[in-house]
Amino acid sequence: MNFLRNTFAVFVGLGVAALLITLGVRLNSSWITYEGFTPFQRWETLLKSVEHKPYFFVALLISSGIAATVGGVATAIIVKYAKVAYAILIGFILLFIGMLDIIIFPYHPTFYKILIFLTFFPFAWMGGKITEVIYNRKNKKRRKLLKEKRNL
Repeated sequence: MNFLRNTFAVFVGLGVAALLITLGVRLNSSWITYEGFTPFQRWETLLKSVEHKPYFFVALLISSGIAATVGGVATAIIVKYAKVAYAILIGFILLFIGMLDIIIFPYHPTFYKILIFLTFFPFAWMGGKITEVIYNRKNKKRRKLLKEKRNL
């Protein structure tokens, strides 16, 4: 049962990350060169149209960082054990997809190719740590209340 729960958590985290990256790409209406909500089916066309617009890639890096954090949080909330490890797994999968994107489509600027490595892992790790800290605080409060009840 844990395997299904963890697999579902990874898919939810990736879905949340894809949604946030889509919203980040849709920030500027001049970047929307595709029909539909998500840009991923027409990704090459989108990259060709923004090839000489570095601010698009800055926005993509920022939205990718936010997406990795929130996707890591979503995954870490759902899984039962190893919350940070599963959040980092989301960062690894996103980095793998980003590297495939850079390899397949040659339209990315150099700063994007370098900074993508510094974006996914730290932000996904941060998402897992956020969830872990929240859960630890909640458990400490629960233990403290139980201890106070026992002492009464």
